[in-house]
Amino acid sequence: MVLGTEEIIALEKQYVLQTYRRPNLVLDRGEGVYVYDLEGNRYLDLIGGIAVNALGYGDSQVLEAIGRQANRLLHVSNLYHTEPQALLAQLLVEHSFAQRVFFCNSGTESIEAALKFARKWGQSGDISGKNEFVAFTGSFHGRTFGALSTTWKERYRAPFEPLVPGVHFAAFNDLDSAAEAVTDKTCAVIVEPIQGEGGINLADEGFLAGLRQLCDERGALLIFDEVQCGLGRTGNLWAHEPYEVQPDIMCLAKPLGGGLPIGATLMTDRVAQTIEPGDHGSTFAANPVVCSVAQVIFRRVSHPTFLASVRARGAELLSALLGLQKSYGVVREIRGRGLMWGIEIDADVQQVLERGRELGMLMGNAGEHVLRLLPPLTIESEHVGELADKLGQILKELKA
Repeated sequence: MVLGTEEIIALEKQYVLQTYRRPNLVLDRGEGVYVYDLEGNRYLDLIGGIAVNALGYGDSQVLEAIGRQANRLLHVSNLYHTEPQALLAQLLVEHSFAQRVFFCNSGTESIEAALKFARKWGQSGDISGKNEFVAFTGSFHGRTFGALSTTWKERYRAPFEPLVPGVHFAAFNDLDSAAEAVTDKTCAVIVEPIQGEGGINLADEGFLAGLRQLCDERGALLIFDEVQCGLGRTGNLWAHEPYEVQPDIMCLAKPLGGGLPIGATLMTDRVAQTIEPGDHGSTFAANPVVCSVAQVIFRRVSHPTFLASVRARGAELLSALLGLQKSYGVVREIRGRGLMWGIEIDADVQQVLERGRELGMLMGNAGEHVLRLLPPLTIESEHVGELADKLGQILKELKA
């Protein structure tokens, strides 16, 4: 039985809980940096599964790793040791500030783990009474109760209140505001070095360093959420590297599994030594197949030549976007780094997304007026040129 586009969409609307607004197309396959719908229409993927598909589609090393491990062991749970988990943990620790890793299945889960670990740390040893968090305006950390409690947008939080208590918000990039919010009860400050859902907002130079100093002075942990901005997206392995600041905990997910579900919470021994068996867990976490793929992703993305290519394509993309901004007055601001960009426009961004699909591009948004670009990290100069040509056509139409 072969179903057509309209039949599949009808089934989805009848049987799937309607928590997403999807366009009326059905994606069928991918190749390189392109995806194809059931009718064979080709789309340049500029959202990458929301920063997930770092190596694009059909990468031979990824597919080989899936097949090899799937033929050996699919799942045994965390009741037992497996080699892929141990090797991936070693890679993450040896290439970061951390000494320990906790594996889970998504970015939201990595945030939940970070919040739990911070609270446990805040009640351990000689420390007591530290159980509150400070997050920031514009933040997005996920949609489960703990992660949602540290997410700024009222529209996301209000329908599900009361949420986890003890969360206070300070103004992003405002150290004075942070200093007012952090108290002796604060166990952790959580921040994205580059805010994703909030509009692609970069931490100012000195902001993360100021938070590090503030946390040290007041006895709080510093958590970096690099679920979207981490692992090569900015042209550095970690988005916080240019700031020369290290956290106590860091949350990862999206690109690590190359399309398979995985999350990771990295931490220092200072945090890890307060966590005991039974404090947290996950049945599906550190799946052998996913961890095998994640090793391929990590080795490729962390290679200096690969990161240099991300920076080069990012520079080309920025140059193209600045040219479009100069040519068409509808672009207010361009924000980003590497291959993570937000283009703020004087129009409803949904118009741009719809017209982009008509022209063969898939893009995303970060709010009502910010176009979000998170392409596979493997895009080439020709793809940047295709984006510039087609986006230029859209902006020209908007201006008219």
